[in-house]
Amino acid sequence: MRTAPKQSIETRPAVERIGTFAAAVRSEHLTIENRRLFKRNILDSIGCAIAAVAGPSLQTLRDQIEEYRAPGRCTLIGGGKTSPDQAALFNSALVRYVDLLDSYMAQGGLCHPSDNFGTILAAAEYVGSSGEEFMLALAAAYEIQCRFTACVPVMAKGFNHAIQLAISAAAGAGRLFGLSVNELANAIAIATVDNISLTCVHAEPVSQWKGFSPGITGMRAVYAASLAKRGFTGPKGLFEGPYGLEQMFAQPISVNWENPSLDVVKQTVMKKYCSLIHGQPVLEAVLDLKRRHGLAANEIENVHCNVFRPAFEFAGGGSFGPKDHPEIKEQGDYNLKYLVAAALLDGQVGPAQLEELRIQAPDAQALLARVEIHPDERFSARYPQELGADVAIGTKDERVFLKEQHGYEGGLNNPMSWDRTVEKFHWLGEPFADEDLRKRLIRVVQELDARPISDLMDLLAQVRCTATFPRTHPGIQ
Repeated sequence: MRTAPKQSIETRPAVERIGTFAAAVRSEHLTIENRRLFKRNILDSIGCAIAAVAGPSLQTLRDQIEEYRAPGRCTLIGGGKTSPDQAALFNSALVRYVDLLDSYMAQGGLCHPSDNFGTILAAAEYVGSSGEEFMLALAAAYEIQCRFTACVPVMAKGFNHAIQLAISAAAGAGRLFGLSVNELANAIAIATVDNISLTCVHAEPVSQWKGFSPGITGMRAVYAASLAKRGFTGPKGLFEGPYGLEQMFAQPISVNWENPSLDVVKQTVMKKYCSLIHGQPVLEAVLDLKRRHGLAANEIENVHCNVFRPAFEFAGGGSFGPKDHPEIKEQGDYNLKYLVAAALLDGQVGPAQLEELRIQAPDAQALLARVEIHPDERFSARYPQELGADVAIGTKDERVFLKEQHGYEGGLNNPMSWDRTVEKFHWLGEPFADEDLRKRLIRVVQELDARPISDLMDLLAQVRCTATFPRTHPGIQ
């Protein structure tokens, strides 16, 4: 009897090729430089998560987890145990909440690779993983999410980057669960086919769901990987169809899943301010002008900002809706008018500036009404390789202060160093973890590839959930 010819790697369904990639990641693929960068991003994710433990929405989520009473052995950052899918939901929501997480920029969209962090962390703890295996699974998830983002302008086509997060989170969690390539393919298909997310989650009036959507995606990815391990199958034509992602996006999705490199972490960018990534250069320029010239908010008559096109569309009053009356955290951190006003009033844009009372305060509402945002093709032409802006601050005595900003600290051309990330971590963690705990967390992250993941989780359980940020904390200068 004749046997059928073996199918080439390139003609296999994309979900199988992604599964092969995830399963094949090895320690030697993670170079010394990339290990250093991943540890930087891991510490940054932990700092973001700790900063959010007292957030009102997170307490609501804790209450729901308590109501459903899902027993388990996975840690909630800030204390408590639950099932791995609920831990993925909660800890992912923490990382996203204060909007200080890392980003990967591409034409037509972006993603937040650290949206994978809470999911991969839960899966790693559930199986008693080593820190090394956790890092490899996280690195695989970063690669998968960012390679897809580079290939498909997801947001420009009306969809949200939770789609590629479902793919990457399921692959990373499935790797830790010990899934075969075929099982990984099924996990990816199950997690993604019902996770078609829409860009309207970013449109005004922006809701709380914007920040919690990645957590739900991670929760479902963990569950999908668990089902796949038990033999559940998913649609292998997720990409190629018929009626798959390629048809939905009206383009081929041509990604080289055979490349074993784990270099995409070099293309991730980081934040100093609690703002969407598009606001970082604007806020750096505004705060520099305020500090250099000693500008007081009551002196300011108006502010004019020219920005790259996506910054205007998302956060300046463009196609995602007007930005004149923000009321809640999720509207504040997606509103360049409010963010500029907060920077001028408080000298910082940190977690305290995202509190609802601060956003709704009369001084903030009055000043944001005098801020104008306009798109500028000079900056649009350099996006996404460079995020730039120019800012003009006019005073009531008719002085004008100008700054043109090319890039920012944390961007591709001025990456955030380990030392600056440690400084940011201390700023974010200080209200919730004493100095000794913060130093132990830093040390564990530095040594993570030689420690069990339980060493990290034991420390994260000790974070306090009852504290607040001082409004005038200087942050990292």
